Amino acid sequence: MGKQLGIDLGTANTLVYAKGRGIVLREPSIVAVEGKSGRVVAIGNEARMMFGKTPGSISAIKPLKDGVIAEFDVTSAMLRYFYKKVSGITMFSRPKVIICIPYGVTEVEKRAVEAVTLDAGAQSVALIQEPLAAAIGSGLRVADARGSMIIDIGGGTTEVAVISLGGIVLSKSLKVAGNELDEAIVNYVKHRYNVLIGLATAEMLKKRIGSVFPTADRGAIEVRGRNLISGLPCIIAISSLEIREALYEPVRQIIEGIRATLESTPPELSADLYDTGIMLAGGGALLGGLDELIYRSTGIATYIAKRPLDSVVTGIGRIIESGNSLGDIVKFRSR
Repeated sequence: MGKQLGIDLGTANTLVYAKGRGIVLREPSIVAVEGKSGRVVAIGNEARMMFGKTPGSISAIKPLKDGVIAEFDVTSAMLRYFYKKVSGITMFSRPKVIICIPYGVTEVEKRAVEAVTLDAGAQSVALIQEPLAAAIGSGLRVADARGSMIIDIGGGTTEVAVISLGGIVLSKSLKVAGNELDEAIVNYVKHRYNVLIGLATAEMLKKRIGSVFPTADRGAIEVRGRNLISGLPCIIAISSLEIREALYEPVRQIIEGIRATLESTPPELSADLYDTGIMLAGGGALLGGLDELIYRSTGIATYIAKRPLDSVVTGIGRIIESGNSLGDIVKFRSR
């Protein structure tokens, strides 16, 4: 019997759930590749240590962009490595995989995810829409007639969805998420201080002192970068207030996406949402004050999932453990 795995194949991180064991892997979706030969040098945590530091002969790349596959062969190699790391693959124990996809991807993009999953060694593959998995993993009662809203802010996409009766009634997928927030911080520091910092430093700033609402400000910290005028290394202090200013535009786009989805929601479901509130999932849910900002912008109570980083893979895990009894949400396809 093949093993059963659930995979949250994210732009920033990949998480794997194994039946009966829970979350067994959590690694960055980064692969280091040798330029001339195309040989994979490192994957996951090891490749992340190389990101931004590789010599000219090696490239540390993210094979997914905006939640979809940008580098087929590299993604296949990454998944194959994760399969083996979790449990090993033989011809008699290839895994049966449920993997998430952003809402609204094209049929071509869906087939690419299926193909790369099978190419990496899976016995069969089933796709599940990311907002639905996040809602299940966040504890929302997706099978009820009562409507609920989930906002999943990942690395490449922000998924805003209204769910009822086990399906997505309407959804909006925004290509504004964690990566764009990091880039906004890099650009802000560059223009404000004439200092260039790396994306890893920007991500650290976002996590440690990131704020989008005044009550969530967390002071200031010092970071190292390169002065663009002198070309020399330097140290500057960055505050939460400055991070809030840096994130204003991408966060505004996310808020507008939420408001647009709410404006398109049928009246009966709108009444449900006012009672049930909005659930935040994904790494972006941990951004300081985001729940308060959404509440102030929509008038609807907003909550953060207990483990927002794990919501999607936890949702897939619940489907696996239930034997796919949640309304037969996923259907498998073999090679």
